[in-house]
Amino acid sequence: MKDRYAFHVDSIAYLDESGDALGDLPEWSDDRDTILDAYRHMVLTRTFDNKTIALQRTGQCGTYPSVLGHETIGTAIGQTLAKDDVLVPYYRDHAAQLLRGVTLTEMLLYWGGDERGSAYAHCPEDLPVAVPISTQCCHAVGVGASFRIRDQKRAVLCSLGDGATSKGDFLESVNLAGAWHLPVVFIVTNNQWAISTPRHLQTGAETIAQKAISGGLPGIICDGNDYFAVRHALMHALERARTGKGGSVIEAVTYRLGDHTTADDATRYRPAEELKQAWEREGVKRLQSWLHHQGLWDSDREQALQVSCRNQVDKAVEAYLATGPQPPTAMFDHLFETLPAALAGQYERLQRREVKHG
Repeated sequence: MKDRYAFHVDSIAYLDESGDALGDLPEWSDDRDTILDAYRHMVLTRTFDNKTIALQRTGQCGTYPSVLGHETIGTAIGQTLAKDDVLVPYYRDHAAQLLRGVTLTEMLLYWGGDERGSAYAHCPEDLPVAVPISTQCCHAVGVGASFRIRDQKRAVLCSLGDGATSKGDFLESVNLAGAWHLPVVFIVTNNQWAISTPRHLQTGAETIAQKAISGGLPGIICDGNDYFAVRHALMHALERARTGKGGSVIEAVTYRLGDHTTADDATRYRPAEELKQAWEREGVKRLQSWLHHQGLWDSDREQALQVSCRNQVDKAVEAYLATGPQPPTAMFDHLFETLPAALAGQYERLQRREVKHG
């Protein structure tokens, strides 16, 4: 019997907080067009985020979870997934979903309480947003199991927050992914806060990534504000999954710059100085600085991009606000494939009411 077992967690970072390279960048960093697209997409995501918060504050949208501080991770996810992979998102994956083909209007419909926003026209196999904490992990291993049974060279990417890794759903899913050798990549956005609970109180683990070891999966940490680090980690993990080598857990370390949702007030529990320091490390500005250093960006391009993003978002908002409401029976149509007999009477009464009142 062995009397000692050795495990390790690697970490990846390519840029410092000022956007300067710490050393050699990955070979794919020569693809400057893709990197420029990544920056443009981060700015679009942030513009959408600001507008949606304004819509909620004026009663034109439901409770909304800001993606502020998470744009880098979501953009890297969206750019790295293959078309036939499956994204299993949580509620801060706007950047990834937009790159997968979910439209701005579909996202607004969803957060406005209209389930038609989950009927994605361009990525129908991606799962809808998971608001319950960690339940999507179980769905992800189910999708991964179907890929393995069918011998399909596809990967599943399950996105979640650091607080979700303290739930049994995540731990059981990691165990299943390891035991069944499933092509599932779990990417954990460690934004330091599980609603109002700080990272150091909600788990005793030194890292989130080490939780992979319990399921026999490799765990890796990357700087979640470093576009090159996140994308590089994802590229390797997804390729590993697609080629039959099994799943992985990636911990992307960032900071939640906004409130947990528009129903939250983070000033009640989060130190102002901590937030100020986090803004100095955030990923959108960091990539912009790197582009400036490379001579690929300037103030004129930035101004043009801001105008373009506002125009795109405004058009999506117009389409969202112009979308007529669904009939009351939609609450059943989007919940059940086959209506339970016990609810048939309620459904019929709603239909009669709709006919009566037009």
